[in-house]
Amino acid sequence: MSLYPNLPIPPDVEPRLAALAAYLREWNVKLNLVSRQDIENIEKRHLASCLAPLKFLRLESGARVLDVGTGGGLPGLPLAICYPQAKFLLVDSIGKKIRAVEDMAQRLGLKNVQAQPARAETLQGKFDFVMARAVAGLPEFVSWVRGRLIAGNRHSLENGLLIWKGGDLTAELAALGVEPRQKFFLEAFLQDEYFKEKYILHFAAEDILTKAKPYAPK
Repeated sequence: MSLYPNLPIPPDVEPRLAALAAYLREWNVKLNLVSRQDIENIEKRHLASCLAPLKFLRLESGARVLDVGTGGGLPGLPLAICYPQAKFLLVDSIGKKIRAVEDMAQRLGLKNVQAQPARAETLQGKFDFVMARAVAGLPEFVSWVRGRLIAGNRHSLENGLLIWKGGDLTAELAALGVEPRQKFFLEAFLQDEYFKEKYILHFAAEDILTKAKPYAPK
């Protein structure tokens, strides 16, 4: 029986996701990648939410994806497993975490993953999608990554940002000056009350590049 019954995961992919969960538990003993109180729920609470884009995102061959603040490789590693046709760059400012990500990617045989110890605002290059979980407020985050976005419309969603968030974002959205094109509710996707008021926001690159207000630190 699948550990992800509400997601369209091909059966041949599940063994690699199981291996990823095992590697995360192994690394978490040495390095706090996931809350140690929550490590037993790695599949249900962490990998499942990372894999939710499988419900709505189709990536064409050669897509470039940036995962900012990847931590233990989430959401980048599970998505790289499921989207082998795309190229993923996973970055985090903490070098120890990137070494863990590199080890897991190598052991998983993920040829479509690069990991780099870096801050988002120092990066170069352009990406179809920039993704992040548990990051800074939206205006600050967008100030880091807007230069990494390129507008386009060859995938199932317009190029842009996919951000895992929760709670009331009224103030953040007002400060940003851009509304998300779509809001994907994780509780509905995963049929789990744990994800109540948690969602993935999709902002189109075109909107971010043309409408986002300059970030004004308080």
